[in-house]
Amino acid sequence: MLIMRCTSWSPSPVRSRRTSQTADWTRTAGVLTAPDALHALDARDAELLLVFFDPESSAGAALLPALNGPIRTLDVEQCAELARDADPGAIMRADGRAWTERLLTTLGAETPARRSIHPKVRRVLRLLQSAGSDSDRSLEALAAAVELSPGRLMHVFTESIGIPLRPYLAWLKLQRAAAAIVSGEPLAGAAAAAGFVDAGHMSRTFRHMFGVAPSELRAAVRR
Repeated sequence: MLIMRCTSWSPSPVRSRRTSQTADWTRTAGVLTAPDALHALDARDAELLLVFFDPESSAGAALLPALNGPIRTLDVEQCAELARDADPGAIMRADGRAWTERLLTTLGAETPARRSIHPKVRRVLRLLQSAGSDSDRSLEALAAAVELSPGRLMHVFTESIGIPLRPYLAWLKLQRAAAAIVSGEPLAGAAAAAGFVDAGHMSRTFRHMFGVAPSELRAAVRR
């Protein structure tokens, strides 16, 4: 996960607590954390850009060698380069590849080779984009829809997208839930729209992945 300040770069940078609640605070403009690295942020009066990379994805795997321990701090110049024209919505869509390549270059990581997308994987992506909240998004259902075996679909999906299908589906659910929450949808409605069993399941998943509850996301948007 990458965390960085994306407004003015002084005098109040992000602070990162590294390995425990008793560890000292480190003041820095940005932070790159390893998977499952315990950390806390104190970012009062700062606007942050948080980008999550699945460690099984191509970009996530490329970033791991750029770490020297569980946490790597980023300096002001590096964050300024990454914050340049960094629109969160664009990063999640068409501009995501170019921004990720800029990130890897800035941090001295090797850029993964571009992948060609298997035609059946393109069909899966279209199905996921158009699927309703009550649609069956299981591996078996998607494989049947594109006339592949589940094992073959998992293989070509990972080769094409750079991340296995199951974590991709998990991230997709979180994105849909977050979009519904910030749009004002009640938590129960956001959970249903994203395909969670209930609001409690969604809240547990948010806490596990992001360290915050969905209600905290809503409160932050309101502020």
